[in-house]
Amino acid sequence: MTDVAGRGVQSIEVGGRVLSVLAVARRPLMLRDIAVGADLTPAQAHAYLLSFRKIGLVEQTTPSGLYQLGPFALQLGLARLRSVNALRLAGDAVVELANELGLMVTVTVWGSFGATIVQVQEGTDQIHANVRAGAVYSLIGTATGRVFAAFLPPSVVAAHLQAERRDRARRKRVGEMADERAHTDAVATVRRLGYATTEGSPIPGVNALSAPVFDHTRQIQLAVTIIGPADIVEVGPQGPLAARLLAFTHDLSAQLGYSAAEPPAAPEPAQAVQGEVRKPRARHSA
Repeated sequence: MTDVAGRGVQSIEVGGRVLSVLAVARRPLMLRDIAVGADLTPAQAHAYLLSFRKIGLVEQTTPSGLYQLGPFALQLGLARLRSVNALRLAGDAVVELANELGLMVTVTVWGSFGATIVQVQEGTDQIHANVRAGAVYSLIGTATGRVFAAFLPPSVVAAHLQAERRDRARRKRVGEMADERAHTDAVATVRRLGYATTEGSPIPGVNALSAPVFDHTRQIQLAVTIIGPADIVEVGPQGPLAARLLAFTHDLSAQLGYSAAEPPAAPEPAQAVQGEVRKPRARHSA
């Protein structure tokens, strides 16, 4: 997210802590709980709550008198959702991610023919791969395809798997030669980890990691995929790139209104992986 520098209004920042406590709680709270969460005395918290009530940011439930976000907070949230475009948000951010990592990063959406690449951002450590905007990923043989297979409605996935099998002779998809028998296990792993990987497939010597971006309705909007040489792109569950990718996609999801407190639409929630990102060491082609 964009860094904000310069002198601000401290009282507004403190008030923001009060609102944040209410937003995270997702339920009405007592005054003392709000004060503790915002690191304020009850008297200080009450003063902020009183002002917020006057403008509709906070309201009190009756007859309990608990505090919750008010109608103006809802209006602000809806205004934010209407003004945010998922593709524009991701498109700007992946440029910075590719520069940071020195690796190729792609953005993929679900289109008429399946998982369709809409943006390819080259890194400094370039690879020679048939990855271009407009190409369609296989649901089975690619990390990106598996992300969509894991988090789209099962009926949509089943229909497109059938179409993928029928169309092999006339429409080439990236990675479609993978073994379908391992598809179910691979998708279950994606749901458990929250991201998908491929090693040396469909491009020998090239690995990929892909993770979903969700919106406020908990539906997958797009997938972000990191692609690079196998000696640089580690795909293990404790790999630093996986941690960086998940942090990146979680941030995009949060900006689209998705709450990590709730699981995505698929049966299992995503799990974060901790680690540090390692910079690329050498150029590679495949």
